[in-house]
Amino acid sequence: MAVASRTGRGRRFAVGPVLPLVPFFLFLLVFLAVPTLTVIVGAFQDEAGQFTLGNLSVLTSDAALSALWGSLVLSSVTAVMGATLGAVLAHFIISAGPTSALRRATLAVSGVLAQFGGVVLAFAWIATIGPVGIVTVAVLNWFGADIYGAGWLFALPGLVVVYIYFQIPLMVIVFAPALDGLRPQWREAAVNLGATSWQYWRQVAIPLLLPAFLGSMLLLFANAFASYATAAVLVSQGQPIVPLLIRQAITSEVLLGQANVGYALALEMIVVVAIVMVGYNLLLRRAGRWMR
Repeated sequence: MAVASRTGRGRRFAVGPVLPLVPFFLFLLVFLAVPTLTVIVGAFQDEAGQFTLGNLSVLTSDAALSALWGSLVLSSVTAVMGATLGAVLAHFIISAGPTSALRRATLAVSGVLAQFGGVVLAFAWIATIGPVGIVTVAVLNWFGADIYGAGWLFALPGLVVVYIYFQIPLMVIVFAPALDGLRPQWREAAVNLGATSWQYWRQVAIPLLLPAFLGSMLLLFANAFASYATAAVLVSQGQPIVPLLIRQAITSEVLLGQANVGYALALEMIVVVAIVMVGYNLLLRRAGRWMR
């Protein structure tokens, strides 16, 4: 039986349906709201806990601007490539039909690979195309070519390649419902009116899918922008992206007392991700109009 309480106007408010959501709200409070507030407050405090705007000045330094540019490039490139390749793969998967075993298997594998990151993913790539990786040694022995080169895997180009590995399956997961929402009647109507397959895609399907595609691309951008663990394992020297610069500010044994600078950098990331997610929600709402 639902527990209810009366408001001042005599209306009853059911508490029972809200109770199952309490653990979820507690999770958001502990792992999202509290850390976010901690970052915002810490960005405007000095070591003594006094209010200051000095921490924000680091955002205009050469190191911070370079790291921000690296994060934007990494996120943009992997979002565009991951969204494009993932959308093509999702199209082939959805074309297989809802009862296809290949479709179910591919979507299941995509769900696993989309979460396959961090130390495990970095080690897998190092073991594959690292200085003594399986593929590196095989190509060197068979063709005499050194694909490892000057160590590109441990720099920004390597991060692009590794990030695309989990961006593509993530795109498959988030974009497949939009493709699945295209009704066969729309294609049949276009064909009955004399449209070719290309005209159907150009004038009907692509305009309908464009908001969902752009929204999914923004989601991939935010996913790459906030990723840390994989980059932390691959890049041991230098800070080509913002998360690694935050790590240096917090853990450096040379530059002490930089924790609040790390808060300022984290606040910068929060602002960027917030802007991206607002755009994602707007596009998702627009895409949902024809998917209902």
